[in-house]
Amino acid sequence: MIKNIKSVAVILVAVLLTFTACKKESYTFGTLKTPTGLALTAVVAGMDTNNPNGNGSGTVLISAVATNAITYKIDFGDGNVQVIPSGNISYNYSNPGTSSYTITVNAIGTGGVISTISKTINIFVAFKIPDAIVTSLTNNASRTWVTDKASPGHVGVGAADQYTPNYYAASPNSRDACLYDDEITFSKDANGNVLMMVDNKGQTFIIKAATAFYALSGNDACYDISPGGLKPLVFMNATSGSTAANSTRIQFVVPGNGIINFATGASVYEILSITDSNVQLRNIGSDGNAWYQILKTK
Repeated sequence: MIKNIKSVAVILVAVLLTFTACKKESYTFGTLKTPTGLALTAVVAGMDTNNPNGNGSGTVLISAVATNAITYKIDFGDGNVQVIPSGNISYNYSNPGTSSYTITVNAIGTGGVISTISKTINIFVAFKIPDAIVTSLTNNASRTWVTDKASPGHVGVGAADQYTPNYYAASPNSRDACLYDDEITFSKDANGNVLMMVDNKGQTFIIKAATAFYALSGNDACYDISPGGLKPLVFMNATSGSTAANSTRIQFVVPGNGIINFATGASVYEILSITDSNVQLRNIGSDGNAWYQILKTK
């Protein structure tokens, strides 16, 4: 009898242990609270009457706040998303030019419940000139350049869809004297802008096809013309269709008559290559051809 009681007890203990082992722990999130009163502000840096889309820095101060929110998921509208527990962030957009972005914020409460709000902004981002190009052009202060007249192809012309002077490349010291005495000084100001001053000693070589552009007439020759004073240059990504194999893919616009050294009627110059001592530029002239010039440091 006693043996039977012991057997039953052992079986009961085994069943109890099995039941205990199989019992799953339960968890709870507590009370689910949906964030309420969600508000979003997005202040574009430098925005005023004269700069309605900001100062060009691309900076936006974003602030989201809601009752019962434990964190915030912010979609900046440019493909980037971040989780910001405080809801406050200084964010920088990088696409040059003026663009429209829709900022969307998900305020997340307990248990993952969310509230959503969106705001669209327009923001201007100034082009960031690569530091290496600024340094080579200006020496981070000022640097003066002249035509590299001893270099083959220091003046050249080619087809507009090519990136070498396949029509003509000047041999050393073969061009007009007025083309060789110009001094081109690139400088950097306190805000990182690049400016240019051309001293053409009173004359600039102008190709025949471009004389009308400068209110002149005649053949390829040296003409009395003022290249203008100190000019702020506007840099941007190249639009020519060049590749990294044949260009830096950076171009700049010269305001006014666009003259750097010899004049082709162009004002947009692409930097094909650059070092601290040499730079090769390309532009499309009034004749539709690609013109080349090679400069060296003075």
